[in-house]
Formats: sequence, structure tokens, C-alpha cells
Amino acid sequence: MKKKSLVLLLALAMIFTFMLSACGGGGASEEPAESGDAAASTDVAAAYNNILEQINSEAGETDGTLTVATSPDFAPMEFVDLSREGAEQYVGFDVLLAKDIANKLGKELEIKPMSFDAVQAAVQTGSVDMGISGFSWTEERAENYFLTRWYKAGENETEQTIITTKANEGKLTAAENYAGLKVGAQGGSLQKMLVEQQLPDSEMVLYENLNDAVTALMTGKIDALAVATGNGEAFISANPDDLVMSGFNFEVDELYKNNVIMINKDNAELGEKVNAILDEQEKANVWDTWYEACQMLGEIKTADELGYDDAGNKITE
Repeated sequence: MKKKSLVLLLALAMIFTFMLSACGGGGASEEPAESGDAAASTDVAAAYNNILEQINSEAGETDGTLTVATSPDFAPMEFVDLSREGAEQYVGFDVLLAKDIANKLGKELEIKPMSFDAVQAAVQTGSVDMGISGFSWTEERAENYFLTRWYKAGENETEQTIITTKANEGKLTAAENYAGLKVGAQGGSLQKMLVEQQLPDSEMVLYENLNDAVTALMTGKIDALAVATGNGEAFISANPDDLVMSGFNFEVDELYKNNVIMINKDNAELGEKVNAILDEQEKANVWDTWYEACQMLGEIKTADELGYDDAGNKITE
């Protein structure tokens, strides 16, 4: 399968980041796809669309809106699919999670795209109902927010790593290799904390948007970028001739190895309702399937690699 969709996504997302943050989305005109490209797009989206259809089919009557802030620069958790229109452009594991939560709460989902730091500020000020953006538990967040029970999305929190350029391949496999180097991280993220703690001799450079950080890496403004492993795979998949895994992985405490949803401290009632929904999702064993579908949609992994047919169904034989 071709990897044009995510390449286009990442390139255009960098151009339209301000536009998306300012106006909450909007389509981009695209040339009609050739028949081969259309078939490839259908294949990579099939499993995701199946799940989305199932979630939507379970929606009942709604009363009010659930506003969810997210930073859509973190494939396969939340990203922008320019082949879709309007609010449906926001896709990924956390978007599926938010849709299912909204349905079970009897609410209409409204995604609010913004920077990672802004998501946390929006939750704290109460301008949104919750933030779902690949957040890990930290002591500081636990003091300032209602954090839900954990949910598991692949290796995004379990494995934290560093990506770098092909020119540095094999050169940055140990912590001491980063002394004096510029290492990028997203402001307010777990990766920022890990760089501070485990690469103290490096020079950390913070970015609001991970697409901007990848551009900085590819243009030589930084030497390496700290990311969740799944997100690093997405960037490498989109830029296979330029980016590689460094070979260095952070040591991650068990406390930080899963995701949580951030809710305002004064809205514990909503938090407990969401916890009950997360319990249901865990019992239904849906998270692994959702994550794989988002990996295929982001063209990080192929259907063949993950064992799916062209209709987006898991091959069980």
C-alpha cells in the first residue's frame, strides 16, 4: 500500500495548523485521486470506518454537547485526515474514544482542536468539558485536574523514544550521546519531563506542535526529537528517507505507561461517569482493535502486517 496520505497530511497540517486552531477545522481542496490511489485510501480507511460506523450506530437521542479539546498532531492518537470533510477530518484513537463517550453520555461530540498546552489550559479554565490527547498520568496533573482511570492505546505511553535523521543513524543510542545536542519535545508533555530527567546534558527545545518539531528536525534546527513510539513510527512512515529511530528508549515508570482523560477538578461527577464508560470499553476489549485501525488509517502499519482483509475485518483463520 502507498504512503501518500500521511505524507500529505503532515505536510499540509503544518501549513494549516494556525487555520485549524483558529477556526476549528475546514476542508482543503484536493485533486481527484486516480483510481489506484482511491482504492488504496479505501483500504487503509476500511477498518477505521467500520468502527466509526458501529460507534455511530449505537448513538441515541442527544441532549446537549460534549466539548473535547485535543491536539491533532499525534498520529495514530489524533490527527487530521484531509480526505474527509468538516469535523470528520479529526480522526484517531482518541477521537473514537471521545465519540463513544459522547454517545454513552447522550451528548453530541464537538472536537476543539488546539495546541497541547492549550488543551490543558482549556480544561483547567472550564472552557471545554475534557481533554483527550494522549495524556499520561503525572503528579502535577493529578494535583490540578480530575484524571480518569487509565486506558490503553498501543505502545504510545508504554514506550517513549527518540527519532533522529538518517545522518545520525546508529550514533545516538545511549544517553551520553546527547550531551550538547538539541533535543526537541512538546511543551507540557511526558517527553519533556523524560528529556529533563534522563538527558540532562542535552539542550531541550520545546514546540507547541509536533509537526513543527519534525520540520525542525528535518531542517537541522534540532538533532533529535523525543516522542511516544507510536507517534515516532508515524513520522518515520511519512518520511522514510529522512527519519529513523535513534535506538535510544527512555526508562518509563509504570505510573506513566497508560493514558488518562483530563477533566476539570470541579466536575468529578462527569469524571466518574467517564470512568464507568472506560470500564465498559475495557470489558468489551475494543482498544486494541481501535488502535490497529488507526495505525492503518495513518498508514503506519499495513493491513497485511496487522492481519486485516481489504474490507477492514480482522482475519481470524
